[in-house]
Amino acid sequence: MPKRKPTFAQAQLQLQLYDLRREAKLRQAREWFLKNYFVSKPEDYQRIVPPGSQEDAFVRMVTSYWEMACQMLRYGLLHEDLFFQSTNEFFFVWERMKPLAAPWRQHMRNPHMAENLEWAAKRYEKWANRLAPGFLDVIRQYVNQAAKSGEGAP
Repeated sequence: MPKRKPTFAQAQLQLQLYDLRREAKLRQAREWFLKNYFVSKPEDYQRIVPPGSQEDAFVRMVTSYWEMACQMLRYGLLHEDLFFQSTNEFFFVWERMKPLAAPWRQHMRNPHMAENLEWAAKRYEKWANRLAPGFLDVIRQYVNQAAKSGEGAP
């Protein structure tokens, strides 16, 4: 059975999400996150993202934006193929967040934190591996190289 085409409403919502990404403060937060957010343990997070700092606000802006967008995807408000063809930034964000997801959830006593972002990243991984095998290996190399050099993703 062929996949359904995106609806006009889904396309409109996706364009609205894109417009939100262009907002100056969120753009600044996204740039900071991709260039600076490299954590593998809670101590890294505390060093890079002190509570109440601008960096703390940036992390919350980026992660909550992508969690919201992925939540809309999960509930069917966005068209999966259209979303995945238009962006992979959420996947970079999840790859960066993944090392601390479990400890963060345990510490906050909320097993659902960033669950939509994780769900979308897993779906994207299957989607990308089906359409472009090896692509995510290249993406992960960029993420790992950026972590070692301290530079953001391409």
